[in-house]
Amino acid sequence: MIRAAGEHGLIVETGALEVSHRLDALLRDDRPRGVVDIVPGPETVLVVAPGADQARLRATLERLAARAESAAAGAAESGAPDLVRIPVVYDGEDLDAVAELAGLSPDEVVARHTGRDLVVGWLGFAPGFAYLTGLDPALRVPRLGTPRTSVPAGSVAVAGPYSAVYPSASPGGWRLLGHTSLRVWDVTADPPSPFRPGTRVRFERA
Repeated sequence: MIRAAGEHGLIVETGALEVSHRLDALLRDDRPRGVVDIVPGPETVLVVAPGADQARLRATLERLAARAESAAAGAAESGAPDLVRIPVVYDGEDLDAVAELAGLSPDEVVARHTGRDLVVGWLGFAPGFAYLTGLDPALRVPRLGTPRTSVPAGSVAVAGPYSAVYPSASPGGWRLLGHTSLRVWDVTADPPSPFRPGTRVRFERA
C-alpha cells in the first residue's frame, strides 16, 4: 500500500525490514525524478518529492516495491551486504547493570554482543545514528529511567532490541557497554557514515 504523507511525500508500506532495505537500495541506485529524500523504516519507506508528478511517482514506487518484495522473498541479489567491523573497549558505565538485568556475567554480555552480526535497520535520532537490529535476545534491556544529559561520541550502547554507536556527543538513555575509537560520523568523509540500511555490523573486543 502507498499513502500520502503531507503535501510532498509518499509512504510505501513494505511490511518487513528486508523489503524496506531492498526498496531503499533500488531507489538510491536509480533515483526517480524529483525525489529529494528517502527514509527507510522497519516496515515503511518514506519518499519525499516536492513538485514531482505524484501519479507517475506512485506508479514507479509500486513497480519498485514489487521488485523489492520479490528479491526479499529469495530472488538472486547482486552481492553480500557490506560488513563494518567496530572495535570496542567494554568499559561502559552500564555494563554491570546490563549483566545483572540479563542474568549474565559482564564477560558473557561481551561475548553475546560480539557473537553475531547485526544489521543496520535505519538511521535516525541524530546524523549517523544507526539502529542495529538482530541483538541477542538476552541483551534486550530497557532504556534508563532517566536519560543522561550527555553521552560521549563513540559510546556503544543497547536499548530494547537494538544496539548503536553514538556518532556524536548528545543526550541519551541507552545503556552504555563500552566505547569505540572508530568515527561513525565524519562530515569531511565521503560518505560521512559507514552505515546504510542493510549494512552488516560486527562488534569486536579491542
